[in-house]
Amino acid sequence: MPQSPSSTSSQSSPSWLSYRESIGDRSGLYRALLEHWTPTSALNVGSYLDLSPSSSIPAVTYVDTDRRAAAFFADAERVRSELEGATLPGAAAEITFLKADFLKPLALPDASFDLIIALFTGPAWDSCARYLAPRGLFLANSSHGDASLAALDPRLTLVGAVHHRDGRYRIDSSDLDRYLIPTKPEQATAELIHASGRGIAYTRPAFAYLFQLTG
Repeated sequence: MPQSPSSTSSQSSPSWLSYRESIGDRSGLYRALLEHWTPTSALNVGSYLDLSPSSSIPAVTYVDTDRRAAAFFADAERVRSELEGATLPGAAAEITFLKADFLKPLALPDASFDLIIALFTGPAWDSCARYLAPRGLFLANSSHGDASLAALDPRLTLVGAVHHRDGRYRIDSSDLDRYLIPTKPEQATAELIHASGRGIAYTRPAFAYLFQLTG
């Protein structure tokens, strides 16, 4: 049967399924996270179309300014269909999208999330720390300086280093003092990281880092 124009348009517009063809499926990252911690609510900033947190976490709020992301998340039926068969029990109970700039105050309560995700975006920590609950987790990488800035914050403690190889994720939670050692210590300042817009190099790099709000 020929497809209607609206159906064809929906299938050709960007979505999680098409996006993960370029970035890979990060669902395994959140399954690996659940082996150590049990977040029930997450804030994914600069999310674009990456729906993978909802494959494991019950309630996720996605934030992005991109109109394509807004259009995708507005189509609740499509979002649910792309998650079908890809979720753990209890996951994807609540999916919320905010078309907003996370560098500005968001219409969200303070200390309301167990996990904040900032992958290949940022710098998000300074703007979004207020939304993380005590003992909550901050997942970030160094592409835009997020992990490097988090490493300088005395309120945060490194609790895991995420490794990604051959499509698989694992989280190293032992001997963490081996990580986040700058190859050039003089570059490890918030001012220089903000000025460059990217993270600094470490002697033992990881795909991403997981911090806990302990201070």
